[in-house]
Amino acid sequence: MLYCGYWSTVARDMPFSLIQFPLWEYFKKVWNLHIDREILPIESATCGAIAGGIAATVTNPLDVIKTRIMLSHRNESTSELKILYVLKDIYKNEGLHALFSGVCPRIMWITIGGFIFFGSYEEIKTIVTKYFTS
Repeated sequence: MLYCGYWSTVARDMPFSLIQFPLWEYFKKVWNLHIDREILPIESATCGAIAGGIAATVTNPLDVIKTRIMLSHRNESTSELKILYVLKDIYKNEGLHALFSGVCPRIMWITIGGFIFFGSYEEIKTIVTKYFTS
């Protein structure tokens, strides 16, 4: 087993991106309706941070499942390391609240990361647009 948890990582990251990026665009569009100028990189960064925090919250159960699979013991059978099996096991043995373990730290680091990522992206986009389209 080269990488235990590959598919659970994909199953976490795809929905995360499908939530975060459209929300970021939506928040920028809504903010743009309230101002009479182009959105600044810091405003876009704030929109990205909020979008990331929401996406982190919604996909936290998938992150918990992925982490459990990746940290599992090697002597567990492969069928016990499937996403649905781990989900049922967590729910049955620990309850629904266990799927939101670590949600606050995850929201914090993804919000900070989203602010840096989207802010940097918008700043570089502004610089490139300014110098290469003139």
